[in-house]
Amino acid sequence: MAPLSLRAALSAVALLPYLAAAAPLSLENALQLAAQRSETTRAARAGLSSAKEASHAAAQLPDPTLRVGIDNLPATGPDRFHTAREPMTMKRIGISQEWLSADKRAARQAAADASVGRETVQAQAALAETRLRTALAYVEAFYAGEVLKLATLMERHAHEELEASRARLSSAAGSSQDVLALASAKGVSEDDAAEIRQQQNTARVALQRWTGVQPDELAPPPAIVALPSEEAYVAAHPAVAAMQRDVDVAAQAAAVTASNRKPNWTWELAYGQRTGYSDMVSVGVSIPLPVAPGDRQDRDTAAKLALAGKAEAELAEAMRAATAEYKSLIGDAQRLQQRIDRYRTGVVVPAGQRAAAATAAYRSNQGDLAALFQARHAEVEAQRKLLVLQRDLAKTQVQLAFRPINAEVAP
Repeated sequence: MAPLSLRAALSAVALLPYLAAAAPLSLENALQLAAQRSETTRAARAGLSSAKEASHAAAQLPDPTLRVGIDNLPATGPDRFHTAREPMTMKRIGISQEWLSADKRAARQAAADASVGRETVQAQAALAETRLRTALAYVEAFYAGEVLKLATLMERHAHEELEASRARLSSAAGSSQDVLALASAKGVSEDDAAEIRQQQNTARVALQRWTGVQPDELAPPPAIVALPSEEAYVAAHPAVAAMQRDVDVAAQAAAVTASNRKPNWTWELAYGQRTGYSDMVSVGVSIPLPVAPGDRQDRDTAAKLALAGKAEAELAEAMRAATAEYKSLIGDAQRLQQRIDRYRTGVVVPAGQRAAAATAAYRSNQGDLAALFQARHAEVEAQRKLLVLQRDLAKTQVQLAFRPINAEVAP
């Protein structure tokens, strides 16, 4: 219960600026909320904590073994099971210690450190994935709201057109067919707005899944100007970083296995007590004999080296995939930016000029109402398509900026 309460308190603290000022939720606040309540990130942090704890014990010697026993206890005859009648009977207590060389302990410590590095990357990758999904959901929800504003504007235009057509019909200047056509257009625009409201609600629910809140309004996402280079993107890609740590772990595991070719010696010291005779002290050492290292230890080492080779091949494949992903995303971003610039210049600006000219003509009694409505429709549709292009560009830039691991953001 305590961790849950702590996370709830942290989420509340992060929400204070948003709640106190009743301001739109910003992307940065959404990212903070998502990072604090992400269970995936919490699980990854637990794995990292486990690896760190294990690394502290990696280079330690095994625990010593206490040995207690009785030697030469009579099993038959009148002195059976008596410990003080037979001079050869001896009560013994001793201790033994398996000894690992400094090289073996260093290899085990290196393997544990490699595991810590892998868990660190996994925690960073979990946080990066959470931030990426949150940013994508935020962009989707924000632009759904902007498109809804245009759909609502279209709905109002359709209503105005229908009312104007009815007024012309009552004055015998219009036709009933025009009224029916505009009534149908009004119904279509209302259904279009309802569909977009449904899409906006879906997008906001997806955002709430990450942030835990559903604000009334979202601030515009900040423009992403600095995009990573191909080298930086590939190096910090979660799959590549994780595979790189897998290579390190596999290499260190192979080193630990190779060190086992030299057996561990075990030292033993024992004290024996006899009744009526001198006590005894025993010192010994146990040395395992690798009678077939080529069939045992070397095979184990070869198996670990094969796993290291497998990890290296997977790393190379992950780097190729990340490179292709970057080139695809950066190409999409460039083409979308070109389309936005071209569409704004070639369609949106002329549509706005046309609507302004139609409005001026209508106000000066030099243009009809139908031309004004058509110009307004064209302008809204142009702005709507521009929003779609801007949304696609923003989502592409978010993937480029948020998919790589950010070492500056602590998991």
